[in-house]
This record gives sequence, structure tokens and C-alpha cells, in this order.
Amino acid sequence: MISERLLSKVVAGCTANYLKLKPCAETRMPAPVPGQPYMLYMHVPFCERLCPYCSFNRFPFREDRAVPYFENMRKEMRMLKDLGYDFDSVYIGGGTPTIMIDELCETIDQARDLFSIREVSSETNPNHLIPSYLEKLKGRVQRLSVGVQSFDDDLLRQMDRYEKYGCGQEILERIGEASPYFVSMNADMIFNFPAQTEDSLIRDIEMVVASGASQTTFYPLMASPSVQRSMAATVGAVDYNREQRFYEIICDLLLGDLPHGSPGLFELGSAWTFNRRGTGAAGEDAMIDEYVVDYEEYPAIGSGGITYLGENLYVNTFSVREYNEAVESGLMSMMGKTTFSLRDRMRYRFMMQLFGLRLDKRQFKRDFGMSIERGLPVEMAFMRTCGAFAIDNDDELTLTPKGRYLVVVMMRQFFIGVNNLRDQARAALTGEERELIFGDGCKKEAADERAVAAADALADGAAAEAAER
Repeated sequence: MISERLLSKVVAGCTANYLKLKPCAETRMPAPVPGQPYMLYMHVPFCERLCPYCSFNRFPFREDRAVPYFENMRKEMRMLKDLGYDFDSVYIGGGTPTIMIDELCETIDQARDLFSIREVSSETNPNHLIPSYLEKLKGRVQRLSVGVQSFDDDLLRQMDRYEKYGCGQEILERIGEASPYFVSMNADMIFNFPAQTEDSLIRDIEMVVASGASQTTFYPLMASPSVQRSMAATVGAVDYNREQRFYEIICDLLLGDLPHGSPGLFELGSAWTFNRRGTGAAGEDAMIDEYVVDYEEYPAIGSGGITYLGENLYVNTFSVREYNEAVESGLMSMMGKTTFSLRDRMRYRFMMQLFGLRLDKRQFKRDFGMSIERGLPVEMAFMRTCGAFAIDNDDELTLTPKGRYLVVVMMRQFFIGVNNLRDQARAALTGEERELIFGDGCKKEAADERAVAAADALADGAAAEAAER
């Protein structure tokens, strides 16, 4: 639709202007502001397999890389404590945070010892939904988000996930077994993947429902230009013309968003997060992936972490080697930053609160010294003309179904801009780390890993045959 194309272009232009990485001279985070709530983000940049659509900081897993990294992340956490920070919420992203389960548990335990932690949210992959891992995470993690992306076996093969994580049916069964361990079990999905069809999307939605997951997040594909180019050469170009239709299908089936239809099994937690009714994942206190809705400011530790404090956004070095060297020298690892203008901060608040389904107009005026109509006249006029607001009074803004999709468009373009920022940081990698990401090193490690797995399988087969004899 015209409004989507116009909005995509405008948001892309805005993010290109203010998400430009500049050198950072600071070696410590700014001190906390008294009374300001903060969430702690931790980044674990190791994966068993690097997915072709992912723009996050990630490296092929090796134990000798990961063990010192976890130790340094715990040291950096103590630096935040020394600066005076406290947190009631932790989000652990990646990469694959559960890549070394004992190291992760030790890191979570330290966070609980240092800070006033009430809830921990962590990401994982389907192959880690096994009893030995789940027992260790039980009680430590309240919300576990598993990267499913799709239950369609053909799409999983295209994403290079089928061999490593299993078929869609196996993943579904593992989610069902894991769900009772957590307050919230989230199935992370992607829609508008190039080879995805309406039928395969509907099947994905049906399998999410059947899995027993208490929450699901359906992200539109958000690839930076560099990732889009590599995808176009392998699995096809992204077609944004069908994105709205796909989003409508998701809402119709999960929410019951049909004329005169009964409520669906799920309710909205954000514009693309759906919480199953009648579970601990639903309600006003439900945890979601986009922690920026509840916590506008958040320090980030770990290589590739992104911090937002006050008017500044900081990016930690994408080099694990440089990260370890900085922390072992008693420094934090910010390598670049960008500063938001007042208008940029107002736009950020506008987008994030609407993504969370409600914008508080009175809070906006208190924080920025002007009404939203005065601060963002063009943005408000556009959204009103498009019929985006269900409630628009002196107190608040809420969204119509069309408005929700327009916010999805804004968030998609914003996160593409963040992915561009990650590309800027990743471009600074040198030596072996650059080769691992941009050269043949990653392919070699993957081949070595497959060779070891094949050798193990042969050994297991030989042992079984000997036992039978």
C-alpha cells in the first residue's frame, strides 16, 4: 500500500541520518540517573551454525573462545555494579546464550547476587530444549525464547537450520516438553521469508498453536542491505508487497481479528508479540522480546551489545578478542556511539510506545516539555490521515489494526537501520575474526564440525555393531 511504501522510505531516511557510528572515547558507561529504571542486556555471540539472514554479532562456537568470554562478561557486570547500577530485569541475547549452559547459569547467578533481579529472559535454539539444560534453566530463567523461525522443513533447509536443529515436527514436540519449565515459553517466528507462501505461513501458525507455546513473536524479515544482497543470491529477494497480507493472516488466526469473530487463543503483547490467553505469559506484566517498550534505557555488556542511555546509543566492539582485552584491562568495550537529537528521541518514544500498543501523551509532555502534536506534527498528521489511531484524546494514543501494521513497518525499518549500524561495527573486524565472518574461515569451521559429527556417528555405529556381535 502507498502509506507503507511512504512510511518505509521516510523511516529508512531518518534512521540513516541518526544511526551513524562515530568513534567513542569513553571507556566506562555513564553513571545511572537516580530513580531511572534500567534493564541489563547481555550478548553471547557464539553459534553452532551462522544463519544467513542474521545481522547480530555472532561467531562460530569454540570452547576456548567462549570460556574466557563468559568470565569477562561477569567482570563487566561487576563494573556496572561499581558504577551504581541496579536492575530488576535481564535479557540475554545472541548468538546462542545457552551455547555453554553451565557458564550461562553462573552468569545468571552472579546477576541475581549483584542486582535486584526479578525476571530473566534468555534466547536459545531448538537443540538445547533437552532435559539436562531445562532443569538448569528452571527457576533461573522466567522467559525462554526459542528461535524457530519456521516449522516448514523446506524453509529450515534454506536457512541452514534443518540439519542442526531438526525438522519442524521435532521442534514442535520439544517446545511442548519445555513449556512447563517456564513462566513464558516463546516461539520466535519470521514471516515474509522469500520462499514462504500463505499456505506455509498458515501451517506455521497452526503449529505454534499446537506446540503449547505460551507466547509467539512473528517478526517481519528485517535484513540489512548487505544481508538482503546475500539472500537474493541464494534464496531470493524480499517482497514487501505481500508483508501486510501475511501480517493480517497472523492476526486473524491468533487474535480472531475477523468481523464479528470470537476472541482468538492469543492476545497482543506488542504489535508483533502474541500471548496465549489464560497463561502466565499473558496480562500487563508479560515479558516480550522488545524490552525497549518497558525499559527505555538499558546498558549492554558483551561483544556486540548496544546500549541506550540518555541521548546516546553506544555500540560495543564486535571483536571478541578486543572485548576480552578491554575488560581484562579494567575497561568497558564501547567502540562507537551515535547521539540522538531531541526530535530523534521524541520519534523513538513515539515508535516504541506505539509498538507497545499505547502512547502516554501526558508522560510525553512531561518528559519533552511539549505536546506530541507540537513535537511531531508531521508524524501525527500522517498517522491520523491513515486512520492509525483507535483512541486519540488528551491522555493517550492506541492503535487500529491498520495502525498496528504501520507500527510494524516503522519497527522493521528502524531495526534494519540498527542492523546497518551493526554492519558498520562489523566492518572494523580484522585478521582471523574478519576471515571467520567474511571469508572462508566460517565455512571451514562448519565443515570441520560436520566432519567431527560424522566421525562420532560412525564411531557410535561401530560400537553398536560390536555390541550386537
